[in-house]
Amino acid sequence: MKEKGNAVVKHRMRQSLGSRIFDVCNVIFMLSLIVVILIPLLHVVSASFSNPSSYVRHEGLMLHPVDFSLEAYKAVARNKNIFTGYMNTIFIVAVGTTISIIATLIAAYCLSRKNVMWTNILMMGIVFSMYFNGGMIPFYLVVKGVGLNNSIWSLIIPPAVSTYNLIIMRTAMVSVPDSLEESAKLDGASHWTILWKIMVPLVKPTIAVICLYYAVSNWNSWFNAMLFIRDKAGYPLQLVLREILLQNDTSAMTAGAGADDYLISETIQFATIVVATLPILTIYPFIQKYFVKGVMIGAVKG
Repeated sequence: MKEKGNAVVKHRMRQSLGSRIFDVCNVIFMLSLIVVILIPLLHVVSASFSNPSSYVRHEGLMLHPVDFSLEAYKAVARNKNIFTGYMNTIFIVAVGTTISIIATLIAAYCLSRKNVMWTNILMMGIVFSMYFNGGMIPFYLVVKGVGLNNSIWSLIIPPAVSTYNLIIMRTAMVSVPDSLEESAKLDGASHWTILWKIMVPLVKPTIAVICLYYAVSNWNSWFNAMLFIRDKAGYPLQLVLREILLQNDTSAMTAGAGADDYLISETIQFATIVVATLPILTIYPFIQKYFVKGVMIGAVKG
């Protein structure tokens, strides 16, 4: 332990003046970045817990609630669209992520096999589609043509497979030794058995990362819902939030407030943001390590 302490002291003594200046500047920059990120979040949370009339009279950033009040959250609880949006989003995340990961696993396995014809050509086409696509209008016409318009499945099936996630999964499967597959074939295993009994257990960390990517993408998705969903009962949470923030549609939450409609609508917007983002903010600290690992996996050449 004493030798380790001496080594640390010697290392610090060897640091040049430039290294020390860099460390100090790095710490200052990171602290500034944390402050820039936290202040808007603190303002949103504080405003959501403030009295509506007090918030309107307040000027500048709000770092703590003014006249603590739960009126905004009570109004949000009265909005049936928020609850419906939550249920729709949970369904999209659960079912969509399951379908996406199964489709990605099967496609990645096929593309990672060396005895599959035209694998390189297929990969070139897949990578090409990642940078170039037909555009929004052809995409809308295709979804409408197959009968998915105004259906929650239009938010699950079309974006089921992400090209980037597929490439990450294929890279992980390519790194699995060929000898394992050859041994399984000698024992009479089919490709289906090899995929689920050998590949899936060996690439579990990658599968965890891809599941997180798909889940977060489905949770934050709103653009496809804006294109295809016409019935408000089918709106996901993010589209409900968009209506409240951009179109200032708080009529479902301010009914009966009378002259205070405008005042309450100001804090309702902040309360809705907190309600919509709280699940991700709560879960993210526990899954951050998987996102970092996902970046490292994507950097491996396959």
